[in-house]
Amino acid sequence: MSGPTAPAATPTAPSGDLAARATAGFQQRYGGEPAGRWAAPGRVNLIGEHTDYNDGFVLPFALPLRTVVAAAAREDERWTVWSELDDDPVEFGPAEADEPGRVTGWAAYVAGVVWALRAAGLPVPGARLAIASDVPVGSGLSSSAAVEAAVLAALVELGGLDLPAERWPRLAQRAENDYVGAPTGIMDQSAVIRGRRGHALFLDCRTEQVEQIPFDLDAAGLAMLVIDSRAPHRHADGEYAARRKTCERAAQALGVPALRDVAAADLDAALAGLPDDETRRRVRHVVTEDQRVLDTVALLRAGRVRDIGPLLTASHASMRDDFEITVPEIDTAVDAALAAGAHGARMTGGGFGGCVLALVDAAAADAVAAAVTAAYAERGFAAPGTVTVLPAGGATRLD
Repeated sequence: MSGPTAPAATPTAPSGDLAARATAGFQQRYGGEPAGRWAAPGRVNLIGEHTDYNDGFVLPFALPLRTVVAAAAREDERWTVWSELDDDPVEFGPAEADEPGRVTGWAAYVAGVVWALRAAGLPVPGARLAIASDVPVGSGLSSSAAVEAAVLAALVELGGLDLPAERWPRLAQRAENDYVGAPTGIMDQSAVIRGRRGHALFLDCRTEQVEQIPFDLDAAGLAMLVIDSRAPHRHADGEYAARRKTCERAAQALGVPALRDVAAADLDAALAGLPDDETRRRVRHVVTEDQRVLDTVALLRAGRVRDIGPLLTASHASMRDDFEITVPEIDTAVDAALAAGAHGARMTGGGFGGCVLALVDAAAADAVAAAVTAAYAERGFAAPGTVTVLPAGGATRLD
């Protein structure tokens, strides 16, 4: 992306078909050509689950799966957006954009970006936008953050807005939190905006400091198999909120600002000061998960990519047993991947459905995927989706 306000990213262009689909959608709905096409990726979290709202550490990376926005400015102060998700365009003006909740459904993520920019005092240009995406919706790969980041990139450049790159993630998060009403942390937006090819993004969720950590799977002869469990998100919203409240109450009981402030070395003493076994298990997950993130970063800095596998598997066991956020489809995928030779595997995302990551030898990816599919069939589950990925770049302009 051109200009001094663009985030530094190594472009990983989506397939020509995806960019062409966004362009074709723009042409068919609006006539003429877009002024440009902007892309942002989905993301997975390599490790660090439910640590974000505890002021802890996360280690996501951007995916080659992308959302593309073809866009052009318009002279009036209105925004029209079309998506492959819905053949009917949605149009809104300042009245709808300035009142959270007025625009609903998928278009709320677009209106939320307009709202956040306007709330920051920036002169947002009216625009026509067309969206195409290969980030699957509802799979925990941050399709919403990909839309927000691609739309944000388009509007910032179309309007020549003075918005430094370091402000992009927080602004996109505000769009999702305060306009759409989804209580996400800063991780998703940081990963899709600031991701770099061949790297994972080490993010301190308290300070928002980031570090690009080398994660060159290709050079190590490895790949990451992403398994879409196809499990419905069972009670995800209520259970997520319950876990968060438990963590907040536990931090208060322990006299710390957040569970991030409980050191792994002090965990046993901290657990002894908590009132019940469920709270102790929740706290144990968060504290040990933060330490697993730090240990993973240390191994990656040392170039020991294959050795992170046991940490991924330990993370899954903690989510299954202490945080209790996995479901049978997820556990089946992890167990089958490990039995088929994966170096490590874990659920990624908030839980109760979503995706599994399996660190595999690149040459064995198809065999591991087949083993997971066979295990699903044996259990009578709907067949999972699988894709092999390498860390990709963040939000960027395509042309």
